[in-house]
Order: sequence, then C-alpha cells, then structure tokens
Amino acid sequence: MIDLNICAALSNAFGPSGFEEAVADVLEPMLNGCVLRRDSLQNLYAALPQNQGGRPLVMLDAHMDEVGFLVQSVTANGLLRLVPLGGWVEHNVPAHVFRVRNRRGELVRAVSTSKPPHFMSAAERGASLSMDSILLDAGVCGKQDAERLGLEPGLPVAPDVEFSYDETTGLVLGKAFDCRLGCAGIVEVLRALKHEALRADVTAVFSAQEEVGLRGARAAAERLRPALAICLEGTPADDTFTAPDEAQGALKKGVQLRFRDGSMIAHPGFLALARRVAEENHIPHQCAVRTGGGTNGGSIHLAAGGVPTIVLGIPVRYAHTHYGYAAAADVESAVALAAALLRALTPEIIRKLNPMAENTAGDFPRGI
Repeated sequence: MIDLNICAALSNAFGPSGFEEAVADVLEPMLNGCVLRRDSLQNLYAALPQNQGGRPLVMLDAHMDEVGFLVQSVTANGLLRLVPLGGWVEHNVPAHVFRVRNRRGELVRAVSTSKPPHFMSAAERGASLSMDSILLDAGVCGKQDAERLGLEPGLPVAPDVEFSYDETTGLVLGKAFDCRLGCAGIVEVLRALKHEALRADVTAVFSAQEEVGLRGARAAAERLRPALAICLEGTPADDTFTAPDEAQGALKKGVQLRFRDGSMIAHPGFLALARRVAEENHIPHQCAVRTGGGTNGGSIHLAAGGVPTIVLGIPVRYAHTHYGYAAAADVESAVALAAALLRALTPEIIRKLNPMAENTAGDFPRGI
C-alpha cells in the first residue's frame, strides 16, 4: 500500500506554476538519504545515494505545479482580476473556493464570482462564459479591505481543497493530482531503490512550470543529459464518459502506458520494454493513444540531442478542476512498474535504446 500521508501532504501543498517552492519544501524531508539540489527554476533534483557518476543516467520526472491563477489587478470594489496559470475550462471556475498567497505568506481564502440567475437575462444564460468575467472575492467591501488583507497584483492563486481517502472504494479525492500523485510515486520509487545495486544512475526531478509550457523539465533535461527518461504523470481519466471497452484511462485498471499525445510519440523500444516488464511482473496496466494533451515528456524527449522517454500515467478524473478522484491501486501500479523497469535496465539495454548513451555525462550529483 502506498503511503497516503505522502499523497495527502503533496496534494494539500500550495504550488501553482512558478510558485512551487512550498511543494519542494514538503518533498525534501521525504527524500532522506538522497542527494538533493534545487536550481533557479525551483526544480528539485534527488539523486540516489549509490549513483557513481559516469554511468548512463536515467531521469525520473514528475511536475510539482498545479493549475492556478495569478492576480492581475484589484478593482475599485476590492475584487481580484485573474490570469490563468495552466489550462482551465471557464465553466469549471465560478463558485469555488481558492487560496491567495499574499506577500506575508498568508493564505487568504476567496470565492470565484458568479452572477446569480435572478439577475441574468435569457441572453446571458445562454452566452458562453469568458475568463475575463470571473473575479475573486475575498469577502471585501472595497479596495481598502483588500489592501488590509495584503491583496495586490502578482499574487499566486490555487484551489482550496483538502485531501481524503475512502477505504470502502479505495479512491482518493483531492486537488493537484496532476501531478502530485506522480511526485508521490517517485518518492516511493526512490525509497524502494535507494539501497539496491542498480546498473545505471538514477536522478529524479520534481519539476516546475509544466502547466505553462513544460519549462522546468526542459531545463532539467538539458542539465542532466539523461540516457533515458521515465515520466510519472497524473493523466486525465476517460472512464466516466467513454464506453468501457474503449476507455484508456480507467480508474483501477492499472498504470497507463501512453503511446502518443499532442507533445510526444513514445519511444517504441522503451515502450515495448515497459510492457514486457509489466507483463512479467503481473503489474496491471492499460495502453492509451491520446490525440491531445501533453506531458513533460514532450520537452524531455527532445532535449540533449534526443532522449528515449515514456510516460507512466495515473488516471485522474476531472483533471484541471478543483477536485480529482484517483485509485490508490493505480499509484501502486505506477510505482511498481517504474521500480521494475529501473531494476531491469542494463548497460546493454540502455545502449540499444539510446546508441548515444555511452556519451551521456551523467555527472549529477558530482560537484555538489
């Protein structure tokens, strides 16, 4: 069973894109025994202590940021205009509770505005909703109230949701499962492997700013120049609106192996290896061919001259909203497959997947 306390602490942490430092603060004590370092983008690197340097390096990745907003301005009546950080659907935003982090580090609760139906015309009720029309109300009656709360332009905003687990269903409920469940999975993988003799070096990156263009992972991959990369991702589930025999991201069906999305075609040899390892170890898994969306794999696989990359998905219902459901068993499947893959990798397999692997520096964490 995965450690649900890890999942809860990471899900509850405040960290929209560009403001991931609080998530990294939560992660660091969980990575006891690993060699840790942060870069200027707030990427958090965690290298296994048995890394030797000079061997081909395998990069694990999961992003810390969650979809949120940035305060653009404060209106005369104290409401907050917003700029999205990540992909939101407008109709999912109104009438929810958010937290705004002010300059003092305090988290101020605010409600996303909505116009009561009593004041809406027939035309307004049928009109599409614009993000420009959604503001945040922190319970103020003027700009002076907002100023006393420390509200001003440039402040980050994230959903206000508390993690929970239902023992009856085996499902977790919370925010930011894209990709805090991936982060929790990598913590579990590192804990499982930190005393094992592997045949490659392993460094995990808890990356920043995925939701605004895969930025942190790109910088990290250029820095590490890995031979291979494995991304753990909270991927959108499709089992509530797709026929059961066609769903490719169903809860409790196991880790998702993604063949394609809008950002990457998975390396076929690496993907075939992952499927074989899953089958040999009886790890539940499901295969997905996505027409849209993307992950950090999109930037990693193009970095450093090309990196064979696969994505291990943990299906999440209602991604990019306040609330998500996921199955604890699917997190366990992702952890099991990532760990089994790393155990299975040999220098020969790595060279076959990446003929340039022998030239990979793999020099992190030397020099720290």
